[in-house]
Amino acid sequence: MNRLRELRIEKNESLETVAKYLNVTIQTVSNYETGKREMNPDTLLKLSEYYNVSIDYLLGKSNIRNPEQIGDVRFAYHKESEGITGEEIKDALNFYKEMKKKIGGGNKK
Repeated sequence: MNRLRELRIEKNESLETVAKYLNVTIQTVSNYETGKREMNPDTLLKLSEYYNVSIDYLLGKSNIRNPEQIGDVRFAYHKESEGITGEEIKDALNFYKEMKKKIGGGNKK
């Protein structure tokens, strides 16, 4: 299930506003939200840019809203990392950077 409705409500947007942005009908946006209609790649891209989230987040395949905001490090996903929040990843990256400094690994951010 996609997160389109959740994001729209979070941003306090109406179906009409999103429909106008996409140049589609209100019913089409409603169908996207309920899963009655699939979004094409162009629509997914527009919506991910509009809500500033990744397409994977929009489709519910990732819990990370925008991986580019996390930093240069990408985490491998395994069972233990399911449900980890973006904030927890940022904390882990900060911890990693501090430990790297302490052991003489440099000051790269």
